Amino acid sequence: MDYTDSGLAPIGWLTLALINAGLAESKSRSRWRWFVASLFIGPLATALIVVWPRGAVSQRSESRRGE
Repeated sequence: MDYTDSGLAPIGWLTLALINAGLAESKSRSRWRWFVASLFIGPLATALIVVWPRGAVSQRSESRRGE
């Protein structure tokens, strides 16, 4: 079965973008920016998120954790 014929390829791409958004947030990166980037570059975004060092924690996210 070819996934492009069944229409499952866009669903898989969107699922990967959602997973990447969560992964990016866990590494102190912008969930929204990585979601959008993943829509365009897909698995390459996954590799970039995993390979690049963890981002710095912002003041805003620190204050949210303290609540």
